[in-house]
Amino acid sequence: MKNYLIATGLLAGLSITAQAGPPMAPVAATPDAFANAITPISNPTFHGNALPKTNIHGIYMYHKLPDQISAAGTKVPVGGDVNIFAVQLEYAFNERISLIATKDGYVDFNPDKSVPQATGFANLAAGLKYAFIYDPTNEFVLSGSGVIEVPTGNRDVYQGYGDGAANLIMSALKLHDGWQFSGALGTRLPFDGREESTTAFLSGHVSYHVTEKFVPLLELNWFRVLSEGEGQGANLGQLLEFDGLDLINFGSKDGRVNKDTVTLAAGARYKFTDCVNVGAAYEIPLTNDEDGLTDSRITLDIVWTF
Repeated sequence: MKNYLIATGLLAGLSITAQAGPPMAPVAATPDAFANAITPISNPTFHGNALPKTNIHGIYMYHKLPDQISAAGTKVPVGGDVNIFAVQLEYAFNERISLIATKDGYVDFNPDKSVPQATGFANLAAGLKYAFIYDPTNEFVLSGSGVIEVPTGNRDVYQGYGDGAANLIMSALKLHDGWQFSGALGTRLPFDGREESTTAFLSGHVSYHVTEKFVPLLELNWFRVLSEGEGQGANLGQLLEFDGLDLINFGSKDGRVNKDTVTLAAGARYKFTDCVNVGAAYEIPLTNDEDGLTDSRITLDIVWTF
């Protein structure tokens, strides 16, 4: 209930702030100040563009599972892969506030051993994003997001557990002479701490416009289990010595044994037009892959802005 009140308060605050207007004097408009801003590729559920902008974001992930994972004090063979298909939506009411749908999609879970194969839908998550600082002159944006995730997904693919969660996120964007620096910091607060764990993340992005259309990038993601669940949700929650990252929350009762996971992603975006661009990134864990669910991940996406 406490986490629910926090989430509800944030969403109400964002809405009230938007209606009341910006807390700072208006900045002289620079229409194309953020024309070169791009959307990060890795950790898309939590690390989006800080800039409110109407867009459709289609995503495909090929996620390779480790050969074995840490569970029940031993190493359990798994292997195989997961395919994820998703679409994110954002509608900007103005330059400061937007409605965002950050999680949905279809999951095809194909482990080789120990865990059954399954397919199903992911949970749904949506909320508001508000730019507290929107400064075209200095090409800087600082925004906050409040998102509610509801347990609508299929339990066969480790969705649909608990009573939902609130994702509270701060995001920043800075452009300078062809460079982009962006980042996000946030937490996922489950409404039922028995079935899901409380987690946090920190993501960073740096990119450079080599040409007008081609933009290579590097991204770093750090995920941490703040407090374990009680293993009352997904059946693996009683066994795993870690928890999921951006897509899955097992509510692992021993999730803090390996509480930190760090990943590095390298890739690029290519702009076909001012409105349409595609991205690709290859991501690997910098921490031990057996202490998590990631051997590697390839993310492909397309962003249509209008």
